[in-house]
Amino acid sequence: MREILKPLRTGAGAPKRQYEYLILSVRAEEPLPVAYQRLREHTEYGKWELERSRLYMGGSRQYWLRRKVFLVQRTMDVF
Repeated sequence: MREILKPLRTGAGAPKRQYEYLILSVRAEEPLPVAYQRLREHTEYGKWELERSRLYMGGSRQYWLRRKVFLVQRTMDVF
């Protein structure tokens, strides 16, 4: 299983709601319950949500997970 964390876009052309994406790739020979367990762990503990899943010819799968990026702004200046 391979995990890829996609960077989010920033700057003037960035959308108002920003998400970060995690792509899980599962090979065809890997057992499906193991992949589902990995998905459950990411959604429970990492606050990810499943956006898309894709099944390819040959049995490999990809899962796109996303979570909203919270931009925290400093409210006090500490000297």
